[in-house]
Amino acid sequence: YVLGWKDGNGKLAMDYLVTNWTGENKILLQLALESWMYSQLERWCAKAWRTVMIPLVNTLLTEDDKDRRMAMFVETCSKLKQY
Repeated sequence: YVLGWKDGNGKLAMDYLVTNWTGENKILLQLALESWMYSQLERWCAKAWRTVMIPLVNTLLTEDDKDRRMAMFVETCSKLKQY
C-alpha cells in the first residue's frame, strides 16, 4: 500500500509528516494513522488491538521531540505488523 512506498532518498511518506512537525502535518498524520491503523484493525475484527493502538498513536501525536516521535512511530508500526 501507499504508506510503504519510498521516495528516491529512501524515505517513507510518513517520515516527512513525522519529522516536519507543524500543525497541518500533525492533523495529516493523525488522519493517516487513524485510517491506516484503526480502520484496518476494525476490518480485521480486532477491537482488542485497537485499544492497544489508540493510546500509542495519541502519545505519538502529543510528542514534541522529533527523535522520540520517530522512535514511537517505528514502534507503533512494528506493533501493527506483529498483529
